[in-house]
Amino acid sequence: MTNLKQPSARSFPLSAGLILGLGLGGFFDGIVLHQMLQWHHMLSSWYPVTTIENLELNTFWDGAFHSGTYVALLIGLFTLWRSGRLSHFRWSTRDLVATMLIGFGMFNLVEGIVDHQVLGLHHVNETVAREQWLAWDLGFLAWGGAMVAVGMVIMRRRHA
Repeated sequence: MTNLKQPSARSFPLSAGLILGLGLGGFFDGIVLHQMLQWHHMLSSWYPVTTIENLELNTFWDGAFHSGTYVALLIGLFTLWRSGRLSHFRWSTRDLVATMLIGFGMFNLVEGIVDHQVLGLHHVNETVAREQWLAWDLGFLAWGGAMVAVGMVIMRRRHA
């Protein structure tokens, strides 16, 4: 009797899409909310941007945050590139979009719970009245949850 090795199923590296989504979520937050809209900075609830010193401190930590998101994108790209060279790799736009949505949404959920609620480092929109901060934070969490849900639906439909 011969031992025939079954070829492995062709698959997409889900971790690549998740990591890319996390990195993109961080870049969106940092570029749009920190820099363009200037709704908050990394430590702006602890060190309000009311002095040059606090602005410099927040800008430094915004940069550290951006560095982390940049590293996440590099890891995601490296994972995708490395996987793309394997014989069992299967290119899938749907899987890439789905996992990136899940990763982006997971970024919002973790950042929204840990940084906004648990640590109170900053809140989504600190330019509005303080009484409205929680509503903006909850909206950010809902947006993250919606992205995870849409990504999961795309994955289920693809693999059903």
